[in-house]
Amino acid sequence: RKTMELKSVDPRSLQENPDRLRRAKSNPQSDALLLASITAVGIVQPPVVFPAPDGGNGFVINFGHRRVTQAIAAGHEQIEVIVATKAEADHGMSALAENIVREPLNPVDQWRAIERLAALGWTEESIAMALASQVRQVKKLRLLANVLPTMLDHMAKGDMPNESQLRTIAAAAQGEQTEIWKRFKPKKSAPQVSWHQVAHALSKQRMEARHASFGDDLAAAYGIVWQEDLFAPADEDGRYTNEVEAFFCAQREWLANNLPERGTLIGCDQWGQPKLPPKAERAYGSPDPSHHTGWYLDERSGEVKSVAYRLPEVRSSKIAATGE
Repeated sequence: RKTMELKSVDPRSLQENPDRLRRAKSNPQSDALLLASITAVGIVQPPVVFPAPDGGNGFVINFGHRRVTQAIAAGHEQIEVIVATKAEADHGMSALAENIVREPLNPVDQWRAIERLAALGWTEESIAMALASQVRQVKKLRLLANVLPTMLDHMAKGDMPNESQLRTIAAAAQGEQTEIWKRFKPKKSAPQVSWHQVAHALSKQRMEARHASFGDDLAAAYGIVWQEDLFAPADEDGRYTNEVEAFFCAQREWLANNLPERGTLIGCDQWGQPKLPPKAERAYGSPDPSHHTGWYLDERSGEVKSVAYRLPEVRSSKIAATGE
């Protein structure tokens, strides 16, 4: 007969189980990842405990020691635990499965978790540190924000393009992705997507050096090699590159590092037009001190562009009600 119940307790009151399965010292990087997760979203799966054998009111941790430790480190005064009987807790297979049979998050779920952390104010550098990963990997996953939602849903099933293909897809406008996806989306007879064909269909021929805001340092970092267009006008920079995805990545990094004060990074809609914040109104004419500036990459040329906009005035409910 099952007697398990969910209970809220102070994690500091829980006693360690001397017979726990996990004896080896945990990896500091794994602990940092768990701490970041608990800080951001709490404990997803409650630890399992059983009543202390001394007959008191305390509980002993059956499994979930790391979650309890990191919950304390995160400053949680109360956490939920599953209280089991001692007989249920002694069921060794449950504890073994708890510690071994765990499926890692797929890249799309990782991206969603990263975006949640970013919304809470975490920087890409701090997220990478917490995940024991590289900033480049975090930036790569954040490219998924530019992927067509229906394409993203398929990727979430585990069928992912490689990094180069993903960068090419993310660099394409949503309208272009929609058209290509109609041609290459999976069928019942062929559930796997040919990402090579998708990326090839979305590849642009070349990007012009005259549209690059980044310098030689980022060009070298992203492996961009400029070629000379011998037919370009003599008074114009005729260099170009076929490394389209690398060009966009260098432009994005330059823009992120050189965003002006009061400037905001914005995206583009399916037609390649700047996507303003909700309720924002595009501003024309001479700049006004109250205007905000949105910076974005032109989906076709790769140029860094800006658009001025104004946000609606915020009026307090009291003023609106009294007219004062």
